[in-house]
Amino acid sequence: MTQAATEHPRSVPVAPTVAPFADRALAAMAAYGPLVLGLDPSGDILHQWGVGDTPDGLERFVDIVVEAAVGTVGVVKPQAAFYERHGWRGIRSLARLVEDCRHGGVLVLLDAKRGDVGSTNEAYAEAYLGPGAAIAVDAITITPYLGLAAMAPILDRAVANAAGVFIVTRSSNPEGRPIQGARHPDTTTVEHQLVVDIAAENRRVAPAGVGPIGAVFGPTHGPPTEFDLSTMNGLFLAPGLGTQGATPQDVARCFATCPGRVLPSASRSLLAAGPDPARLRGATELLGAELRRVLGS
Repeated sequence: MTQAATEHPRSVPVAPTVAPFADRALAAMAAYGPLVLGLDPSGDILHQWGVGDTPDGLERFVDIVVEAAVGTVGVVKPQAAFYERHGWRGIRSLARLVEDCRHGGVLVLLDAKRGDVGSTNEAYAEAYLGPGAAIAVDAITITPYLGLAAMAPILDRAVANAAGVFIVTRSSNPEGRPIQGARHPDTTTVEHQLVVDIAAENRRVAPAGVGPIGAVFGPTHGPPTEFDLSTMNGLFLAPGLGTQGATPQDVARCFATCPGRVLPSASRSLLAAGPDPARLRGATELLGAELRRVLGS
């Protein structure tokens, strides 16, 4: 972690009875492959599906994607914003999606990119992590740019409840490169330092295995040249597959040193096969098989 976290070390929370998120994710990858199905009901998708860009159309979207996902993939990734834009009914649809997927044995990684300071982070953690959460998910994405040490309430609650956290380290969009590739005074890049800090945190909370803290690391910019991703003993969420331009081969090249710990995600390119659940399932299975092949999983 950062210097502030080093000066005020946190205790390791008591381990819960449920298996740690990383163990559950690795088991899901072994059973279904590494592909993460992105469940992003944009207005374009809802219109293309003919269900309407309305709260009722969103409800129909949830019915279809749950039917397609259960038994096909081990992990789904809904983007919270696409549900929030429909107000309280959209939040209700997201809650139902999460509950139905988890009930069907599918892990839910909520792409919310939360991150603030103090009690606000505590509130985010209470909203999504743990059995008492309003919308209890298996893992969540966060942004570290208010300081990684400030994320402690989210990280601690995740560990205490066997949940996972994926920290935005290298995003798939080109606009992120000036920030993520910027250098600290010691010349280490921001993204490199985040990988180092995540590795340190995982060693603290899970010294004997893969830790609960992962990195969002887009393969669209190629593999890192100044550091080895395998040194971070956590999982990687790899966005950008499909519509954003990344291919399975790009994923394999980027994560060549740790192919068994990457979760590539695709949304729009797969959802284009809907609204028929069978066609959506078929497209997902086809891409999943290709990822299994190139990653050797």
